[in-house]
Amino acid sequence: MSVKRASEVGMSASTPSPDTALFGIYEISKILTAPARLEQALTNVVSVLSSFMDMRLGMIVVLDQNGDPEIVATSGGATPSGLRAIDILPRKIIDRLVATAVPIVVQDVCSDPLFADAVEVIAQRLGDKVSFVGVAIKADGGVIGTLSVNRVWEQPSGHSFDGDIRFLTMIANLIGQTVKLHRMLSADRQRLLNERARLEKALDSRAARPEVAGIVGESPAIIEVLDTIAVVAKSNSTVLLRGESGTGKELFARAVHDLSLRRAKPFVKLNCAALPESVLESELFGHERGAFTGAVAQRAGRFELANGGTLLLDEIGEISTAFQAKLLRVLQEGEFERVGGTRTLKVDVRLIFATNKNLEEAVARGEFRADLYYRISVVPVFLPPLRERPGDVALLAQNFLEQFNSENKRSQIFSMSAIETLQRCYFPGNVRELENCVRRTATLAHEEMIIDKDFACASGKCLSALLWTGSGSGAYFGPAGPEGQRQSAPGHSAEAAASESVYGFPFGSSPESQRELKDGEDLKDGVGYPPVRRMIEKEKLIEGMEKAGWVQAKAARLLGLSLRQVNYALKKYNIEVKRF
Repeated sequence: MSVKRASEVGMSASTPSPDTALFGIYEISKILTAPARLEQALTNVVSVLSSFMDMRLGMIVVLDQNGDPEIVATSGGATPSGLRAIDILPRKIIDRLVATAVPIVVQDVCSDPLFADAVEVIAQRLGDKVSFVGVAIKADGGVIGTLSVNRVWEQPSGHSFDGDIRFLTMIANLIGQTVKLHRMLSADRQRLLNERARLEKALDSRAARPEVAGIVGESPAIIEVLDTIAVVAKSNSTVLLRGESGTGKELFARAVHDLSLRRAKPFVKLNCAALPESVLESELFGHERGAFTGAVAQRAGRFELANGGTLLLDEIGEISTAFQAKLLRVLQEGEFERVGGTRTLKVDVRLIFATNKNLEEAVARGEFRADLYYRISVVPVFLPPLRERPGDVALLAQNFLEQFNSENKRSQIFSMSAIETLQRCYFPGNVRELENCVRRTATLAHEEMIIDKDFACASGKCLSALLWTGSGSGAYFGPAGPEGQRQSAPGHSAEAAASESVYGFPFGSSPESQRELKDGEDLKDGVGYPPVRRMIEKEKLIEGMEKAGWVQAKAARLLGLSLRQVNYALKKYNIEVKRF
């Protein structure tokens, strides 16, 4: 038998030099730590390995729990038709590596009994002058696979295989840790998916919907969300609240906490998009005294403050990829260290995440880690926008008006015309925009009864109307169709509306409305549309531009205009834009 230890055989000097080996390990470690499927990562490792070693074929074999090949990654010549790459590696070699975990070196595989069953295949693919070097891939004290290379056979030249063995053993150790991590994440993901399936099955029972403070609505869309919340709250499962801005994600997160067994414990919230990464880390994990400039005392983070209770992390889709890795570790282990500290802290926190971002697209673009996505999206709850619950507009508006009356010692009420006006609105800002509209109108109303003419859209002063009409989105506030959507003028599209608007005028208004208004002149309302606003005054335009540092886009936001309006007014008044 020609199986020998590395020190007993030699070959030509094709072993990587120490510097080359170090660089190879670095390149392979980058591949193994990058987010990718395990099969693809191992294939890339073998490909890179072939550039550092003179070999005919490289192969990584990962074994399953029964000891059978689960993943086979190779790099080398094409396999003859009808043959598998694993056929080149005899089962006897795999069994010996698993049993002994000792590297195997074969000078000439075609003359070795261990390769007797594969000689024909090897000769057909690699030739009849082939050597073999194989090492075990280990993890948790056991062998989980093999790493091997086949080279052109050469006569011994005094050069030892020890360098090859050391190099391949280091690579095998990296592969072993990577396979272990992938298996842990896969098992964790499957557990989370099973838990989600169990919770979704529990939803079929449709438990009685409890009363939730602050959530108003009787539409089917909102009742479905409340039924989901009632079931989810009974467990400690992680919840991901998804919906457009202004749909009340924080309110629903509070409802999950209040209906859970943790309701007597703290409910802590943090907006992840409002803080830079360095501050966010301190806010979440806390810091020790002297950890950074300004850290004059030890401070507990939000995880510690929420211990035993619930922690809401809003705008989770906005955190950086670097911080995603830090957060993933806390979610997996349930422990962390304060910034500048060395003591490991362990907490018991129920996590709720919220976002208005499409996380699936973010994962596809590489902006959001897939492993973190599966961690936070255990039970996703989709909050409906206000346009999908039009029957709730009147209830919400009345609730907001009652709150306003209580806070300001007033007794205002809505007339039927006021309610009808609100129900015709599109409210792209959802419930938050509706609340702001009610409070603004109640503040400025002259009588106790609020009528339709009290609303800003009736006098052409609703900036949201100008914003969303000018965008060509189809969002509008006037007389609406069956679905509460804007009516289109005959022969016009939403795109035409955007192109025909200079000041944000709606399409379908009369030609008179398209001209510039002179001082003291009023424009009659177009049928079904609020009156348009006059062109901004020159002094106000200059003042807004100076505040914005002569940046037109910023000035447009400050003045409540579109960029197109600002650009047109600057040309009309012949105002030269200052350059800094």
